[in-house]
Amino acid sequence: MKFLLIFILSFTHSLAFTYTGKLLNSLTLSTLVNAKVFDSNTTVYSDQNGTFSLQSNQSKIFVKAYGYRPFSISKDDNLSVYKVTPIKVKALYLNYWGARENSKTFKRILKAIDETEINSVVIDIKSAYGLTNYKTSYTQANAFGIWYQRNIKDIQSFMNILKSKNIYTIARLATFKDELQAFNHPEYAVKDTNGEIWRNFDDIAWVDPYDKRSHIYTVSIAKDAAKIGFDEINFDFIRFPARQGLVYSKENTQTNRVKAIEDFLFYTKNELKQYGVFISVDTYGLLCWNKDDSGIGQTLKGLSKHSDYISPMLYPSGFTSEYFKVQYPSDHPHMVIHKSINNIVDEIDPKRLRPWLQHFKDYAHTKRFYSKKDISEQIRACDDHNTTGWMMWSPSSRYKQHYFEPTIKDGNLSQSF
Repeated sequence: MKFLLIFILSFTHSLAFTYTGKLLNSLTLSTLVNAKVFDSNTTVYSDQNGTFSLQSNQSKIFVKAYGYRPFSISKDDNLSVYKVTPIKVKALYLNYWGARENSKTFKRILKAIDETEINSVVIDIKSAYGLTNYKTSYTQANAFGIWYQRNIKDIQSFMNILKSKNIYTIARLATFKDELQAFNHPEYAVKDTNGEIWRNFDDIAWVDPYDKRSHIYTVSIAKDAAKIGFDEINFDFIRFPARQGLVYSKENTQTNRVKAIEDFLFYTKNELKQYGVFISVDTYGLLCWNKDDSGIGQTLKGLSKHSDYISPMLYPSGFTSEYFKVQYPSDHPHMVIHKSINNIVDEIDPKRLRPWLQHFKDYAHTKRFYSKKDISEQIRACDDHNTTGWMMWSPSSRYKQHYFEPTIKDGNLSQSF
């Protein structure tokens, strides 16, 4: 038996292949330093010369670097130099109902990508109600009928349209806010003090972030999105409900909450390594101002341990005067974004920040619609800090195309900065 074990280990080792090479920025040809090079088991980093060496028994390995597109290297590539494409993500949000091939909303966004600086799209794949926008391969969730109201009938055809235009694709998944999962799994739904499933103001239930079954459920859907070709998986509602007095499977302390979110992201990172996709997380804008977890389990340190990008929702309408000493923060979009980011740049590389910005009516203060200048000022604040881009939020997915017209358009979406 001992001899057999040694033979198996030796045989497995003999199948390993040593990937070596040098990583360059495809535009500037500068070396790519400290890029993550990995397979599903092992991770190394490129050195000061951009070189790497990774021994793997897998037919493909992956490269991740902040501000670059995902990159893969095949055993058959046989190159000594690999050029990785930089991208500053400039994304529009495409809501659940607009995400279908023949919708006017989708066509307008494609037109904006063709004619402006927009180069990316965030697509609702799993809604807060728990619906998926196409039929995934996750059998358990499919049994609950989560795909019956899907809008994307042929996901591969849909993805082919996006890839044909070299669009950077981000799959947005609601995480712990999930009516259908909670309804079908009441044993780990968040409860009220009477032991009943708790629902918030929009009558949607949540699942318990402490329960690992809730982790497996959403990550299984995320893996399917990664498998079909999304560049990035974006987790929204990756938090506890902002409500006190609810019942969970563990004592609801800040330490426990933060660890539960970290555990989810650690599990997610390991499960998605085989696909090479980036992982981003959405947060309240107050993450940039509060030092505790705001009662929802989100801290900058906790979220950044196992994710690639942090996406605070820095909508000027979401802030009150106490933070900026002005009556209406929404009238000062550059200041709101700039100061919020400035509060955290000592704790996280700005290249790991990609804020959500406001493209909707100011609901909180003067009730006015945002102008092109308001949009431009938000973007300028992101550029001031050299973030890897931004994502524009409009609940209706309606955007003023002329707001995003660039001063220079070179026609190559992957080279948009």
